[in-house]
Amino acid sequence: MSTVTSLYDEQSAASVSRTRRARPGKRHSPEPRRSPYLFVAPAVVLFVAVFLVPLGYTVYLSTQKTQVMGLGLGANARKQVSAGFSNYTTVLHDGEFWQSVLRALLYGCILIPVMLGLAVLFALILDAQRVRFQRFGRIAIFLPYAVPTLIGSIIWGMMYLPAFSPINSTLNELFGISGINFFGQHIVFLSVANIGVWGGTGFNMMVLYTALRSLPQEAYEAARLDGANERQISLRIKLPMIRPAVIMTAIFSTIATLQVFNEPYAMHQISYGGVSSTWTPLMTIYRDTYTANDVYLGSAESIVIALLMFVLSVAVLRLTNRQIFGGEAKS
Repeated sequence: MSTVTSLYDEQSAASVSRTRRARPGKRHSPEPRRSPYLFVAPAVVLFVAVFLVPLGYTVYLSTQKTQVMGLGLGANARKQVSAGFSNYTTVLHDGEFWQSVLRALLYGCILIPVMLGLAVLFALILDAQRVRFQRFGRIAIFLPYAVPTLIGSIIWGMMYLPAFSPINSTLNELFGISGINFFGQHIVFLSVANIGVWGGTGFNMMVLYTALRSLPQEAYEAARLDGANERQISLRIKLPMIRPAVIMTAIFSTIATLQVFNEPYAMHQISYGGVSSTWTPLMTIYRDTYTANDVYLGSAESIVIALLMFVLSVAVLRLTNRQIFGGEAKS
């Protein structure tokens, strides 16, 4: 019996020894450590290739300039040399560039409140308890966003032309108002902002409507049991609970304000001078880069616009000072 016991103990000890020898190999296996990096790698590669590399190259071009050698004849007469911060100095002292920035900000002051106000209103209406044709309403409101921006801008531009405008004829028949110049010095802001409202309200409405549909229904039922009507539920329960989504759409709209290009560019083509070629910052960059063939100045203007968009985004977060994405927007 003792012999059997000793043999069993020896086998158990050998098994434990083999297990201990095998454990270090498994513990130091590189596969579990590499797996997260393998999943993240495609996103990192795309971020570097699509964002960081073009950004770095743009910063590099913004510090360069073309130097003409000799008489400036032939392809070898021009040479790219370092310009330091001279391009940025030119941008900061360019009054036409800053006028385009002011026009874009004024355009945003008209566009953002109207567009987000309508988006919130439509989202609340579609999320109401007793509303007919909800599916048709969602599609009808979202449909303008599905139309390419340039095509929608051309359509609206044709409607603004006095010779083709049904708007002028309708206003003349109903109210006796005629001869409105939609490309006038001041009304052109409303004309361009109207295109942005028409095309962007549906997208923001869907974002806010999705946020509303994710809210717990128990809060609505408890409010109705307390005697609250739909208007009170919308203003006192729904709006405070979707505040992060409203802030998110406001930030995206603020960023898009300085990036507006298609709408005023289409108006520039058909407005007979009502919208200049430098009406917005991106139009100014487009002119300097492709029409004036100064890619270095255009690169410096692009970096300045990117910094302005960053500052505006931070300013929006500081002004709201609310929770967003589950955290605090710290000032």
